[in-house]
Order: sequence, then C-alpha cells, then structure tokens
Amino acid sequence: MIRIALDLMGGDRAPEEIKAGALMYVEAISKAKNVRKDIHLSLVGTPQTLKDLENHPLSSYWTLVSADDYLPMDIKPTEALRRKGSSMYIASQLLKEKKVDALVSAGNTGALLSCATLVVGRLQGIDRPALAVAVPNINDFTVLIDAGANVDVKYEWLLQFAAMGVEYAKIMGKSNPKIGLLNVGTEENKGTDREKQAYALLKEKLGDMFYGNIEGSDINVGTVDVVVTDGFSGNIAMKTMEGASKLFSTIIKKEAKKSIDGMLGILIFARTLNKMKKTLDPRSYGGTFFLGVDGVVVKAHGNSDRVAFMNAIRVAAKGVEGRLVENLKDRLKGWE
Repeated sequence: MIRIALDLMGGDRAPEEIKAGALMYVEAISKAKNVRKDIHLSLVGTPQTLKDLENHPLSSYWTLVSADDYLPMDIKPTEALRRKGSSMYIASQLLKEKKVDALVSAGNTGALLSCATLVVGRLQGIDRPALAVAVPNINDFTVLIDAGANVDVKYEWLLQFAAMGVEYAKIMGKSNPKIGLLNVGTEENKGTDREKQAYALLKEKLGDMFYGNIEGSDINVGTVDVVVTDGFSGNIAMKTMEGASKLFSTIIKKEAKKSIDGMLGILIFARTLNKMKKTLDPRSYGGTFFLGVDGVVVKAHGNSDRVAFMNAIRVAAKGVEGRLVENLKDRLKGWE
C-alpha cells in the first residue's frame, strides 16, 4: 500500500482547492482500470476543515488527522519548526515516523524545506536537500536541480544534486540519463572556481553519464536529461522559462486578433496549440520533489488549484512506487 500525507492547510487556495484535488484523485483511481487502488491518504487539517470529509462515500480511501494550527504563506522557516501543532509539521512527523510514505504540501517553500530537513531528516551522504523540477524541452522534459532550495552551494554538493537528479529522471522514464553542469559556456575552463571544481568532480565520479558544461539555452533544447546548478541560478532559469512561455502565448493571441488570416490560423492549429498549452502548463506537472530527505516530499505550487494538487499526489505516488528514496540511498553508497 502507498500511504500519502496531505497538508490541507498549505497554499494560497487552501483548504477547499486542496480538498477538491484530493477528492479528484481518489475518484479517478476508484473508477480507472489498470491502476493501483491500494493508496491511502492521511488528510491533515483543522477540525472544521475535516468535518465534511467524515462520512463521505469515498472515506475508505483516507484517514483524517486533526491539527490545531496551520502555517501562513509568509511564515519564516525557523518559526515553522516551533509550531508543532501545524498541519505541515504534523504531516512531516507522520513521514518521519514511517506512518506514511510520502508528504504533499503547497505551503511555504522555506517552511517545507525546514520541516523536510529537520523533522523528516536528511539522507546519509546528503549535505543539503534540493528542489528538482521537470521542465519541458523539445522532446519531453529536463530535470533541473536545484530549482531554488539552496541559494549558495559548495561544489561538492553539486555531485549530490546530480545523484538526486539521476534518480528523479529514472522515475520519469529516463533509463540512462545524461547530466550537464549549468555554466556560462561549454568549455571546461569556464565559470568560477566552484564550477571548475564541480566539473572535475562530476567528470571523475560520473564518467560517461557526465555530458559536460551546458548553457541556459540547452535546458529547453534537451541537450541533457539532468541539469545541475545552484538554487539561485536554477530558480532564475526556471522563472525565465515560465515568463518566456507566457510571452510566447500572449504574442500568438495578439497577432491572431489582428487579422482574419490570423484567426483562421488559430482555428486550424487549435488542437496543436492546446497540446502546447498543456505541455507548458505547470499544473500538469503538479509538484516537484524535495530530494535528499528520508522520505518522498512533494512541493506543490503555492497557487495550486485542484487539478495541480491532484497531479501533485500522482507525483508523490510515482515517487513511492518507483522507490525513489531507496534508489538514491543505493546510488550514494556507490559514490562513497
């Protein structure tokens, strides 16, 4: 059985959109054929939030866990650790105690990172957990790690990020992922001392898996399967790509409205444009993994609606089913 704790109180649209996403997920697996149905949710929220879930027709799929408190989206990470009655802290404690296999929250990123690191606990061999994001490329996707958890990193940590990224890519179907180091040029001597030291270490430990340095433009082209970088550069890269996709779609709409030919073009290519929109829609990815902790932790976007949260639960289930944490432990042992 796959057991997943959900923080119902985390996120800009909590609790109603989060509850709706959980219900959508449960309804989907209860009706679908050829999918795992042995999935049980621990829904963590305030007593008032849980009331309408007590006698629900699908209540066999979940357990209700009461919390006295919840964390606002602007909370400081250190404060999150002191509020032990919050839904996020309690859900993290469930994961630490192995009462669940995964945790999903759309709450404050820093607070969730603190709970994941200091409540759930880091894996042996990991200095800093990192945020891994699957971003679309020409063919399918590229794993970007770190996407914002660690602003300043040591070069040794980038090898740990590579290990995490490889296991994430394998969970997503990449059998032999190639790894690239984000830099300002592809030559071996490019970048700061940190990038140069990281290049040498990755080349030594990864062998043929290491492609070498890559540039920002390579991420969406799909030059490599895993892009390793610090959280500062990774977050800027990710937000830039999000802005570029919005710019692209806005320009298409504006130009289409200027002429009849443009409108006809939109109608002709409507199906293609809808597929493109779905590919670029962050809701379809649902959530991203905080990797390097002793349990599957999925961070959903703070503005997640029911569709995004439903997909975040799917991501968590996939991580458990694919033995993400266990495989990462094995890989780290091999690199000691």
